[in-house]
Amino acid sequence: MDKNNRWQEIEKGLQFIQSTLPYPGSQKEYEAFLQDLVRNLYDDGNDKFRGGNWKDALDQYTEALNVADYASSEDISIVDGVKEKLYTNRASCYLNIGHYNQVLEDCDKALQLNHNNYRALYRKARALKELGRHKEAYNVIAKCSLGVPQDDGVMKLTQELAQILGLKIRKAYIRAQVNSTPLTSGTPSLYPSILSISLSVFKFLFSNNANLGIIGQNESAFLRGTETGANILPTQLPCHPLSDTHEFKQACHLCFKTEHKCKKDILICRLKNSEDRSWKKIRPRPTKNQYVGPYYICKDVAAGEECRYPGHCTFAYCQEEIDIWTLERKGAFNRELLFDPFGSSGKVNLTVAKLLQEHHGIFMFLCEICFDNKPRMINKRNKDNPECCSNPDAKHIFDHNKCLVHILRETTVKYSKIHHLDDTRQLDLCCHEVRFGCIKEDNCFYAHSLIELKVWIMQLQTNISHEAITQESKKYLQSMEASSQGGQIPPGTVKSGSLNLNLKFVCAHCHRNGQFSEPDKNRKYCSAKASHPWTKERRVLLVMSNERKKWTTIRPLPSKKPIPQQFDLCMNIAKGKKCQYTGNCFFAHSHEEKEMWTYMKDINIQDMEQLYEMWLKRQEPEREEAACAPKENGKQIHMPTDYADLMTGYHCWLCGKNSNSEIQWQRHITAEKHKEKVFSCEDDQNCWQHRFPTGQFSICERHLKGTCVDGENCHFAHSKAEMQEWMDRREVLKQKLAKARKDHLIAPNDNDFGKFDFLIKDLN
Repeated sequence: MDKNNRWQEIEKGLQFIQSTLPYPGSQKEYEAFLQDLVRNLYDDGNDKFRGGNWKDALDQYTEALNVADYASSEDISIVDGVKEKLYTNRASCYLNIGHYNQVLEDCDKALQLNHNNYRALYRKARALKELGRHKEAYNVIAKCSLGVPQDDGVMKLTQELAQILGLKIRKAYIRAQVNSTPLTSGTPSLYPSILSISLSVFKFLFSNNANLGIIGQNESAFLRGTETGANILPTQLPCHPLSDTHEFKQACHLCFKTEHKCKKDILICRLKNSEDRSWKKIRPRPTKNQYVGPYYICKDVAAGEECRYPGHCTFAYCQEEIDIWTLERKGAFNRELLFDPFGSSGKVNLTVAKLLQEHHGIFMFLCEICFDNKPRMINKRNKDNPECCSNPDAKHIFDHNKCLVHILRETTVKYSKIHHLDDTRQLDLCCHEVRFGCIKEDNCFYAHSLIELKVWIMQLQTNISHEAITQESKKYLQSMEASSQGGQIPPGTVKSGSLNLNLKFVCAHCHRNGQFSEPDKNRKYCSAKASHPWTKERRVLLVMSNERKKWTTIRPLPSKKPIPQQFDLCMNIAKGKKCQYTGNCFFAHSHEEKEMWTYMKDINIQDMEQLYEMWLKRQEPEREEAACAPKENGKQIHMPTDYADLMTGYHCWLCGKNSNSEIQWQRHITAEKHKEKVFSCEDDQNCWQHRFPTGQFSICERHLKGTCVDGENCHFAHSKAEMQEWMDRREVLKQKLAKARKDHLIAPNDNDFGKFDFLIKDLN
């Protein structure tokens, strides 16, 4: 109901109850009439409060309470929870206009209805403090602090009163098994948000449209929250990897520069502690290419000029975009869930197909006992004995021990376990899992991946079971194959209409030297003597037409601009000249390339990897798992572990790599590249503001005197903030090492950690 209609309903309702006319309806309809009148008065008071009209809001809350009393005289009950909220919010009005005695009266009435109303306790304590009754205020805020111990506003008021009373100010004890990383001023918060909402609250959201919220000024995030489930979410959720360093707003293309009623269809951001306070537009992360390196600023933008490729540039326009894109690619950040788990457009209707379109991969069941093993093992259902898992040693009963897993194969393999949905789950990402892995694992109430969070929301909306999710996933993959015109490419030949090409994939390294080396039998290395790794970055597609008996190289589809309706031949190539834009030319460099690009566009193949997978499935039937088992009787075990079988053996969740045997696993966890991964992560660049520690944990005295000439090469800290950050780094490394030890990602007798040695030598 809009404000005008609501105000008309209020006027009609008040006019009627002031008369002696009988109500033209049943007793139940009369009860609903009075209850709606109270609700409308409350909502109107909320709107006036948000606009800063304390007096008008106070009048509306008072009118609502008077109508509630009148309803009681008519033997019609108004829910105590509604009256509790009315008293609490009216107390906030009195607090803002300085009527502190009235604040105490309303807070006491609210506490009579609910003695655990922490907002009423907080406002009562503030009023007592303003009246100079500090001891009473401290006793009240102490009770509130025990209920919400980590609320910023409560902690601040508690410390102020303790200082006034001469009490010793102390920090809170953090239980190691609950939150293992201490919260310090120099690092981003690693604690879960106290605003995370249980599933029971969201179930209330779906079945109710109540809106009894009120926002109080000068209060913390918890105490600013609305009083009921309908608007319990704050404007900005505080628990995400960039919450301590970046500010976000929802905007649209118009209000990015001017104020107006906003559609909130774009994201803008700015750094909190930067001299540049302007808001930056954050574009969607480029996903057409397969780039996996760090993001860089566009050269045109860095030079202060306009980008020459607006709308198609894959470089970032600001540091904020780099920070966000990096975390989005990792799956630790989602702009859709930044402000509201259901996005800015309200309830989102999620399906398995939509999830797979966005996140790719597949849902399937794996053996949970093997998956939770230390180290993690990947075993699916045994094909020969479906009752058991494929672990040849354990043979767990599969149906009794299966778990749903989302499997994504990109540069590495990533397994995301989907826990069962229950009322204890919190619809928010676990910030510990993002940094170094959550030590609570299955006992954690928060989602450990973005795909798991979205599955929970989908289940909450549709009640879909895990079995149904796997079935829908299979149907989705089958439909994708069917949309390719049955599109599996026959061995050696591709036909689509007039297309008639032979094709093969060869090693790119050998191809540069004029050799056509195809993969070996296991498709892990090329067949040349050098045995180059057979990875997607080192494969080249060659095609040959029946008219020209010559193998021609095919480049990937152009990705820096929308694919055209039809491809044209490059003018330079058509004239028999060399193209001056090799590598960046959007036109075909041969008739074979034009035909191949057209075919890929017609069957919706976006990159060479998809084409290779389709060709490979037809080229070689699916191998049995037993054929993949490596021989360990003294023969060479292939390395590295990147190319191990996807559904068997040990899995390193940190590196996303599989090992087919114990020997491969031991080689992997002792590799320098793996140990470097243990103590570093992609989002470290967003957490630390100062230099990497140099080994001397003390402040440089020469720098304090202004005589230090070593600059960045100085082995001592150059400020208290830098010194504190170095200590914080040690604590984070301690958590990472403990998690790696627990998951057997570090060999028990391995104490060689390279450049991190001096940081953790006394933490083992």
